[in-house]
Formats: sequence, structure tokens, C-alpha cells
Amino acid sequence: MNVSRFTVNPFGVNTYVLWDEDSREAAIVDPGMSTQAEREALDRFIQREKLTPVHLIDTHMHVDHALGNLYIKERYGLKLEASKDDEFLGKALRNQARMFGLPVEVADHAPEIYLSDGDRIYVGKEPVDVLAVPGHSPGSIALYAPESSFVITGDALFRGSIGRTDLPGGSQSTLINSIRTRLLTLPDDTAVLPGHGPETTIGAEKRANPYL
Repeated sequence: MNVSRFTVNPFGVNTYVLWDEDSREAAIVDPGMSTQAEREALDRFIQREKLTPVHLIDTHMHVDHALGNLYIKERYGLKLEASKDDEFLGKALRNQARMFGLPVEVADHAPEIYLSDGDRIYVGKEPVDVLAVPGHSPGSIALYAPESSFVITGDALFRGSIGRTDLPGGSQSTLINSIRTRLLTLPDDTAVLPGHGPETTIGAEKRANPYL
């Protein structure tokens, strides 16, 4: 599976497009686009590669990762997939935007398809497994592609760091347990594609992440 990254909005969110070479099916993960230019850049890529988006997924529903949800829903006719445990965050996106001082309009909205630990979705013929990694938010999930050896971790695990846990529903002990039991158990050569910042590997974080 191919993965392309777009770093968007004032928070530097990594929006990912996963796509299958043969079928040209695609999944859009954490669409944080906050400007028309960012939305158009994503659209141009999808058009250039002749992709058909079939999934719209939030790893969690903090506002910086959800700013582009409604645009993608309307533009490509998709339903939002996320954890039910983060639904309360989706219903408070306006308040989140005000809290962070974001100069953008965002409407409250909830997932339409619930993703839970152990679920498996497909992009083309390739499986992507849903891993529950609560702690940064109650409903945080990671997306693991075993055949392509990568995991999208949202804001659970970063290179040399972990997600903040001081927002509603956060818990540092829960997050560290999630990382240790759900992510660090993946093969060491698994690429970690985080919600912010550069990629890393599971092995590198096992060896050197000071929080773990």
C-alpha cells in the first residue's frame, strides 16, 4: 500500500492518504485541512493519482485532526469512521476550536461508522487493523497495515515522545499502557506514522523513547 502525507493547519497535523496501487481505492486519515489551499492540494493529489476515496477515518476527534471532515464527507460522499468513545469530542468541536483560539469555523459532528478494537477494514485488497490506544483521548485508535508494515498512531506515539494527556478524557497511565501493550508489541521494523512530526519505527521507540 502507498502512503502520502500532507502536513496541514497551524498545529502541523499529518493528514494521510493510504492508497492501493491496483484498485486505486484510498483512505483519508485525519483530514486537518483548515484552508482552501490545503483542501485543493489534497484534491489535486487525488485527481492526479486517479484515486477513489472509500474511507474517511479519524484516529481521534480533537479539532486539529477533524477540521476537514465535513469537506471530505461532502466532496467524496463518505461517512466518518471513528471510535464511539470520542463522539463527545466530535459534538464539542466548536468549543475545542474556541479553546485553542483557532480562527476557523467548524461544525460539531459525530462519527457515522464506529470503529472498535479488532475491526479490520480494507483499502483495495489490503487489510488495515484497528487498534484501540486510549489515553490521549478515550477513543484514540491506531491503524496497522501488517502487509505494508506501518502503523498510523494519531497522537498516541511520536518520535521520542507520546501524546499529551491533559485534555478531557486523557490519562497518562492509560496511554502508556496502550502504547506498551498495543503498539510496542508490533514488529520492530514497523514504520510509525504519527499525527504530528516525523516518522519513526517501533524498534526505535522501544530503545530510546524516554517516556516508555
